[in-house]
Amino acid sequence: MTGFARARGSHGPWSYAWELKTVNAKGLDLRLRVPPNFDAVEIKARAAISARLARGSVFANLTAKRAEEEGAARINRAALDRLLAALDDLPQLASLRPASLDGLLAIRGVVEIVEPEDDEAQRAGLEKNVLAALDETLDALLASRRAEGAALTAVLRERLARIGALTAQADTLPARQPEAVRQRLAQQVARLLESAEGLDPARLHQEAVLLAVKADIREELDRLAAHVASAQKLLAEGGPVGRRLDFLAQEFSRETNTLCAKSNDPALTEIGLELKIEVEQLREQVQNIE
Repeated sequence: MTGFARARGSHGPWSYAWELKTVNAKGLDLRLRVPPNFDAVEIKARAAISARLARGSVFANLTAKRAEEEGAARINRAALDRLLAALDDLPQLASLRPASLDGLLAIRGVVEIVEPEDDEAQRAGLEKNVLAALDETLDALLASRRAEGAALTAVLRERLARIGALTAQADTLPARQPEAVRQRLAQQVARLLESAEGLDPARLHQEAVLLAVKADIREELDRLAAHVASAQKLLAEGGPVGRRLDFLAQEFSRETNTLCAKSNDPALTEIGLELKIEVEQLREQVQNIE
């Protein structure tokens, strides 16, 4: 299922933002990006997202920025001492002025700017707030997906109702009544007897009965009706039912194909083709369900 959500927050000198996006996929494919030095957050974020999402390609991105702060200046005494020692070893020349302090401090490496760092308590608070913002983003994402799921459920119920109606229509076709089947087989046997000599009538009747048994679609109709009931039950239960609905959609397709293959009546063939269209539309929509 598709969805999108974003949440922002701040803690101390830090500002951060989560962005989550999901698109359809058969399984759960999580792609998570966090800034450097947020490894602890990444591990917990993966666990949190996987616990609340069961299906879909998930793109999760955390951005974090520290407010600009002036770093503290620190003299590198070791570097300065080495520099002074090197100056003492130089011969004193009248043409050279003595080294000044500002000149020495201007040499690279003598003065260092120490960037501000988070203490342990501040870092722990930052990570806690970042993960809380992730939960907030997940709540918004799931709300978006539930809204889409409600719309998809209505579409799926419509498809299932249509499949059930077509199944019932096929079951009540006049051509499927025992008397109609008997007359059709009798006419076929009579035509064979008229067009060919030496055929055993009893053998022909046996073959006709076998063909009638093989062409019977009672089991296919019963299974289609059972699958409709199972799918409706799954939709009523809610939750992550996409994979089970996907399996049922495959069973719908199998029974419909068998029904069409067994059909020996134009009206039944027409219903079978309509069933195939409805089942294919059902399968496409099921791919969008978690």
